[in-house]
Amino acid sequence: MEEKKARPQDRWDAKAGMVPKTYKVKKEAAEAFAAKCKEQGVSIGIKLSELMIEYAEQDK
Repeated sequence: MEEKKARPQDRWDAKAGMVPKTYKVKKEAAEAFAAKCKEQGVSIGIKLSELMIEYAEQDK
């Protein structure tokens, strides 16, 4: 069996601690969120990470 070669992006992601995740959300919510991120010039992934951290740190 042949091993898959790591792409430069894959190596960067691993070094930066980035992991792919898949979630199911309502289409309307995802589209509205993406539109707001685009309007504000913010990456969807970065904004999601910020919101996840903020939520996880509540009530600490």
